[in-house]
Amino acid sequence: MDSAGANLDRAAAAQADQARVGALLAMNYAELRALLTGDPAKAKVWLQSAARRGLPEAQLRLGRMLLEDGDMSRAIAWFQKAADAGNAEAMNMVGRAFENGLGVATDLPAAAIWYRRSARAGSAWGEYNLANLLFDGRGVDRDLTAAFTLYQRASERGHARAMNLLGRCLEEGWGCAIDPVRAADWYRRSAEAGYFRAQINHAAVLAEQGLGDEAARWLEKAEAGGS
Repeated sequence: MDSAGANLDRAAAAQADQARVGALLAMNYAELRALLTGDPAKAKVWLQSAARRGLPEAQLRLGRMLLEDGDMSRAIAWFQKAADAGNAEAMNMVGRAFENGLGVATDLPAAAIWYRRSARAGSAWGEYNLANLLFDGRGVDRDLTAAFTLYQRASERGHARAMNLLGRCLEEGWGCAIDPVRAADWYRRSAEAGYFRAQINHAAVLAEQGLGDEAARWLEKAEAGGS
């Protein structure tokens, strides 16, 4: 194909992208949900158009789809674009990539930097993942007090796993004063949010209180994988 033909193809592709983006922006919630949860191949085409036109949410979704497909390098490239545009959840995904070596070399200090950016931008996952690094001293100096604070912030945003670890901190006195009453409350909240580890911890608290039947019901939920 000559250069003129290639230019025409690029122009046509750009027009198609623009048309899809316009259609996406005009969709109501139900229409958008139906598109994105329907045929994955069709959803990917629309997401690619929106991602190429610079929409961070589309870049994040496309990155997640590519990650599920095992296309690590392309997934991380889209996460990076969305993160550079200020998307908090994409910043967290870049952090995950560096923590776990997904499409990039493992780099815990870099993971901590991106988790911190994500946390500061308001992501509960960013807060939770940064807290885990601080708690274990991985890529950063160990700081149980800072980890506790981040678990608490993520818990207040409704992060079920953070709620369970906040309960553990309060039970054990990690980065905070021991407070069994608050620990039990956060275990309960996490259990009710469906996290199986918290359901086990909540069951243990109930058993100590002599509520064996209720404890058994929570253990059944935990064995089923949480619900």
